Amino acid sequence: MTKFNSIKSLILTGALMLPVVLVNAQDLPPNAEPGKCYAKCVAVDEYKTETVTVQTKAASKRIESIPAVYETITEQVIAKEASTRIEVIPAVYETVTEEVVDTDASTRIVSVPAVYETVTETIVIAPATTKWVKGKADPNCLSANPDDCRVMCLVDVPEKTKTVSKRVLKTPATSNTVDIPAKYKTVSRKALKTPAATRTVEVPAVYKTVSKRVLKTPAATREIEIPAEYRDVTKTVLVNKGGWSGWKEVVCAQQITPKLIRAVQAALEAKGYDVGPHGLDNIMGVDTKAALRKFQTDNKLPVGNLNIETMSALGVAGY
Repeated sequence: MTKFNSIKSLILTGALMLPVVLVNAQDLPPNAEPGKCYAKCVAVDEYKTETVTVQTKAASKRIESIPAVYETITEQVIAKEASTRIEVIPAVYETVTEEVVDTDASTRIVSVPAVYETVTETIVIAPATTKWVKGKADPNCLSANPDDCRVMCLVDVPEKTKTVSKRVLKTPATSNTVDIPAKYKTVSRKALKTPAATRTVEVPAVYKTVSKRVLKTPAATREIEIPAEYRDVTKTVLVNKGGWSGWKEVVCAQQITPKLIRAVQAALEAKGYDVGPHGLDNIMGVDTKAALRKFQTDNKLPVGNLNIETMSALGVAGY
């Protein structure tokens, strides 16, 4: 295998989980064995947690003021002296009701309209008369022309009449004098019942209870010892700095078969790491890579690819 092909194999293998790290000829795995693949991995930072007791505040003294003590006492005092006052007794009024003329009596002329009625009568529109009417031919006529023997009769024509209606005055228009009586209304008014007056009223003294604060114990001071204060502090200390590690032997690209990936997935799930919803699908997908990275980080293994240390920790056969 040429130096170029070895570097190419290393880069392809390292690209399984991490960005490609280009190398130069001086930065190659030492003591490399033919047929094996190598890659640079990421080592996680190693920390340890330790708890120490530290003094947060030194012992000291302080002067404490003891405030004065007051008490509240109550007593009655005159708020207003006794006196007299003139009280006005207002006038008393009552309401009286009476009837008064609202409108005087009067008269008015009322017109009584004329009364008409409808009468019906029959009138002659054509007087009675007579007229000649041609009758049938005489059967005994000797003439050959029947009209020569036609008989003429003089007949009466009765008169023609029609019925007509017309309004005629029944009662002529007149006027009457009507008496309008006076109108009254009830009104109410206030009338004096008792006139206003005055009287002298005795106003007693007014007392009130007042409270006041009086000194019971005067203010003072005292010295108080303040002990030192300590607390436990838990801190995380870096033990080993992570970062890009040296060259690690990794599974070569041609050896990463679906069967090997399935074995890695099964080992991860057996150790409690979720490889995704598809389970053992023989594919180095996003979920499987995430589970592998978490396993490597939790167990302080080189992170980023299928290195031999990780395969041994997983217990995958042959590594």
